[in-house]
Amino acid sequence: MCGFVGFATKTIDIDKATVIQEMMNTIGHRGPDSDGYHVDGNVTLGFRRLQIIDLTPDASQPMFNEDNSIALIFNGEIYNYQVLMDDLKEKGHVFKSQSDTEVIIHGYEEYGVEILQKLRGMFAFALWDKRDESLFIARDFFGIKPMYYTQNTTDNSLLFGSEIKSFMKFPGFQKELNKKALKPYLTFQYSALDETFFKGVYKLRPGHYMIYKNGEMEINQYWDVPFETEENSLEYYVQQIKETMEESVKYHRISDVKVGSFLSGGVDSSYITALLKPDKTFSVGFEDYEGIFNETNIAADLSKQLGIENHKKIISADEFFDIIPTVQYHMDEPQSNLSSVPLYFLAELASQHATVLLSGEGADEIFGGYAWYETSKEMRAYEKIPFIFRRILSNIAKKLPENRITTFFVKGGQKVEEKFIGQAKVFDEKDAMRVLKDDYKDAPTAVEIVRESYERVPGKDNVTKMQYVDMKHWLPGDILLKADKMSSAHSIELRVPFLDKEVMEMAGKIPAHLKVNDIDTKYVLRKAANEVLPDEWANRPKVGFPVPFREWLKQSKYYNKVREVFESDIAKQFFHTDMLLKFLDEHYHGQANRARYIWTVYVFLVWYKRFFIDMED
Repeated sequence: MCGFVGFATKTIDIDKATVIQEMMNTIGHRGPDSDGYHVDGNVTLGFRRLQIIDLTPDASQPMFNEDNSIALIFNGEIYNYQVLMDDLKEKGHVFKSQSDTEVIIHGYEEYGVEILQKLRGMFAFALWDKRDESLFIARDFFGIKPMYYTQNTTDNSLLFGSEIKSFMKFPGFQKELNKKALKPYLTFQYSALDETFFKGVYKLRPGHYMIYKNGEMEINQYWDVPFETEENSLEYYVQQIKETMEESVKYHRISDVKVGSFLSGGVDSSYITALLKPDKTFSVGFEDYEGIFNETNIAADLSKQLGIENHKKIISADEFFDIIPTVQYHMDEPQSNLSSVPLYFLAELASQHATVLLSGEGADEIFGGYAWYETSKEMRAYEKIPFIFRRILSNIAKKLPENRITTFFVKGGQKVEEKFIGQAKVFDEKDAMRVLKDDYKDAPTAVEIVRESYERVPGKDNVTKMQYVDMKHWLPGDILLKADKMSSAHSIELRVPFLDKEVMEMAGKIPAHLKVNDIDTKYVLRKAANEVLPDEWANRPKVGFPVPFREWLKQSKYYNKVREVFESDIAKQFFHTDMLLKFLDEHYHGQANRARYIWTVYVFLVWYKRFFIDMED
């Protein structure tokens, strides 16, 4: 895992060594094994290490080249580092360690920023080149590792690092709420803009790098998701998946510490587990709920069949609610994917037995696993009518009372760009505007936020367009963020073999009809997985990571807990609380399922209190 922080400042008169150590201590959970910092003129670098590859002090960071003219801080893993190391040695580079970190340094010396094209892995790093006094900052292809930066400081100093909370220890940092972030969050359930919930603090986009020199910042894209279809048979792509995934898992298992895997009842983590065959697997479920809210028995059954020791934890409602402030603290920004909380407990459980864990994130996005990607038989039949007529009916249906039938006609006359914004859609635009106070309404709509992504895939089929949008927004903004933050909270490293550059190159060639069809979603992946998994697991329907929050809200104990927050002065700053209480009461009395509305607002208020009220004490 690991984590780093850094700053470039010319004017603030501070004890840089003390400040960087305080910033490093804030992210100590990311790297409990050792730390180090480097002060060089205007640039200061700090690092917290979780030892994974080369456990010796030679692999400590910041790491330097032979003449100390280049310094690097790096979070992640370069899976093809051994191949790159051999190549660089042949070119005359001398290595002092057996770590993947050093490959980036010598690779930069040899190739400059083009080293990014040669890397295979997950990474975020900052490299200080003293020779021309430039900072080279980069983030991996998919956004597996986080990278934040800001110049919202009293003297325009640049801060950068793995977690936003570390910036708050810098004397010149100006902590302000970004009012434009709240409305999109209510729809997307995660921070959906490049600018975070902290004004002036930005996420470096996946597949991008930054050069900072002479106080000027230049950001460029170096990689994009490849979707270039090549027609081949089902059997051909089943074999391609098999070979590519076996290789990816082989790379992802490289470690000098213990490796295990997360295991639910779904095909994705089951396939990874079957290929990895670790000593131990880890699962969580919820107390008093069998089946949909507790798949631990399914995971235990597969582990037994594979000859693997399974560990599981059953989570109670009290444990769930008690840990929410801690979860949101580690998230840095409000994030209301309910699965973040069980993932926190899962990581805690796994940390008692292993340091590296493999998981199944990314399979749904690259192989077409979501229900949104399917078109119902009724809609397929309706779409045979010319679009111009469906558009007319759609406009008429919009003016009628909303129900299942009018919704069908509305969507039937819309292009995918108008109706799909990603896997998470909580508040619709109308309800978000109604519930928010005026100060928080001035923000882009969900459709406006994803428009740029759609513009990058003109002419593609609808499934590919939706996959691309999810990989640009939902995947880094939600799925990968919670995976990184919840695992790092417990000082473990989570690896995601589906999100490998070579896997994506292969998957991008698979025609949409082999991914999503009348038979199933992830059709071709299931066929490949079926070669190492029993039918029951290869063909199990997707259920996600369900949480019985909607059931708990019907109990007075938890209803009152949420109601207290909704009636607070904090809530009144942002929301028309009469509407919040209306949603809560409707759900409590069984009049409507408002669980996602309630949870999304509740999480934001818990997060705001943690970062803007409690931290001021």
